[in-house]
Amino acid sequence: MGLFSKLKEKLSNKKVFEDKKQEEKYSKGLEKTRKEFSDKLNNLNKKYKKVNTEYFEELEEMLIMADIGVNTVVNFMERLVDRARKEKIEDPEELKELIVDELFIIYVNDEILVNKINYNDNGPTVILFVGVNGVGKTTTIAKIAKKEKDAGKKVLLVAGDTFRAGAIEQLQEWSQRLDIDIEFGKEGSDPSSVVYKGVERAKNENYDIVLIDTAGRLQNKVNLMNELEKINRVISGFIENAPHETLLVIDASTGQNGISQAKSFKEITNITGIVLTKLDGTAKGGIVLAIKEEVNIPVKYIGLGEKAEDLESFDIEKYIYGLFKEMM
Repeated sequence: MGLFSKLKEKLSNKKVFEDKKQEEKYSKGLEKTRKEFSDKLNNLNKKYKKVNTEYFEELEEMLIMADIGVNTVVNFMERLVDRARKEKIEDPEELKELIVDELFIIYVNDEILVNKINYNDNGPTVILFVGVNGVGKTTTIAKIAKKEKDAGKKVLLVAGDTFRAGAIEQLQEWSQRLDIDIEFGKEGSDPSSVVYKGVERAKNENYDIVLIDTAGRLQNKVNLMNELEKINRVISGFIENAPHETLLVIDASTGQNGISQAKSFKEITNITGIVLTKLDGTAKGGIVLAIKEEVNIPVKYIGLGEKAEDLESFDIEKYIYGLFKEMM
């Protein structure tokens, strides 16, 4: 039994989603990508009575347009063609399940990337956030802060992006709105000094979660790398093995540009996970698979809407369902 068949079986036994509301959220959040992909696949299957070279060429082009990534698609197509030949599949409708199965395998092949947050059992859990301006970093921090507060955790925000105009005020506004504590300094001040005060306070006042915003000035990688190295030294000096997570926030609608950002940030600091924002507003949902194949960093959260509760922990089975629910 293939991975896709196993997922269908789990869905029939209601073992994938926590509740109907979550199922609807994934369905609605991935609607644009699903509609774009499913419509094109259905049209392709109507066009060809039998699978042939031309069919595979059109399928390849279609997958590239879904922003799965050229290298990922090329590897995927090689496996698909080989499997279709071995299993003697000629009917395009029969090939559908194979297509989904192989897309599933891209993410789970060889190793399962851990998508859970690495919480600290001994003292505060420190999560550092990086990402270029405009990707929704501050809003993401606020959404995660709310999730942690709702789970009964004592949360501290740290406004470490002291360079972008308005960044401190934006985080302060969220702090007031969510009634969550914040540590901040003056605009233009040394980010490390703000982080120092934040982690010192977190340790002394027994906070459970520390969420640290940082600047995202990728245009000068050397400066940003030095700054992040300094911040990391400050954090680890106070709390052992911290930061426990460094999450890169990417706007899903930027597609391959988002992949480039992931590669650039991976060069300058240790990224442990990715948060994909605005997945509900784009037809480029295939970026999840491209991230796995090209940078091998787990997606830990995905944004499926504007509300705080619309930021979901990423789950590959729920994601595959959101893309192919009509086939389940």
